[in-house]
This record gives sequence, structure tokens and C-alpha cells, in this order.
Amino acid sequence: MELKFRVAARIAKPVHEVFEAVADPAQLSEYFTTGGAKGRLETGATVTWDFHDFPGAFPVHVIEVVPDERIILEWQASEGEAHNVEGSEPRDADYRTRVTMAFKPLDDGRRTLVEIAEEGWRENQGALGASYGNCQGWSQMLCALKVWIEHGIHLRADMYK
Repeated sequence: MELKFRVAARIAKPVHEVFEAVADPAQLSEYFTTGGAKGRLETGATVTWDFHDFPGAFPVHVIEVVPDERIILEWQASEGEAHNVEGSEPRDADYRTRVTMAFKPLDDGRRTLVEIAEEGWRENQGALGASYGNCQGWSQMLCALKVWIEHGIHLRADMYK
């Protein structure tokens, strides 16, 4: 059994706008990285993301970026429970998981399909719990992206602090 998942959403904006909302740290900080993002997502870069629900900036290693098509990144795996469950502490593991974001134009370019897949956890109970937490986080990211870019609403504002 391989631990991996895929989530997706359709955003009512052209692919370039949606891609930039993810790649640009100023925009990403508006709706997702509640503690801030530093560094543009570009091939070979190491950027930092910080979240109020999982405090402390941590590195994100950008493996590949194809503008308006794909972003592949890796980050430290954890083998603990979901990050936002009070009383449970995630434990960093000695490996990374891989996240692939794909951006596909829909409806003659008026909408964008965003798919996010994460894989690479080891097969154990702690990693399974961590993968559930990340799946929840990426699903929430897509919801926050959609309402922010389409309606200017900050879905995650004050959610964790």
C-alpha cells in the first residue's frame, strides 16, 4: 500500500492568475500561509512557509516549476497526528514528501482546474495520520484560494490565532 492522495478544485479565473496566486509569496500569504511565505516558487529555490496553526517557518524545496502548468515541491515529512489536533505533536521524519500541483485551463481559459497530489510517506501509523492532516490542509488551501481569488475573502483569517 502506498500512502498518497489527490485533491482538486475548479477556480473561476484564468490559469495564469491562479498559478501566480500560488507562485507569488505575497499572494500565497494572503490566503494560505497565515504566518507568511518568503520566496517565489521557482525551480531550484528553497522558500519558507509559516502557518499560525503549525508555527515556525519551515523550508519548502522547489523541484520544478513550469509556469502556468505545474509546480513540484518537497518538504519535511512528519510521522505524527494531524497538525491541528490539540495535544498531538507531529514528529519530523528523516525524509521528504513530494507535492505536485497541476494547473489546467477549462472553458476556453475562463476557469482553471487545480490538482494537488502528495506522496512519499512511509507505511506506518504515524505517517498515515500525517498524510490525513496534509490532505485536509491542501483541501483547505484550495477552498481558501478559490474564495480569495474569486471574491477577495480571507477564509483562513483569524482561524488559528
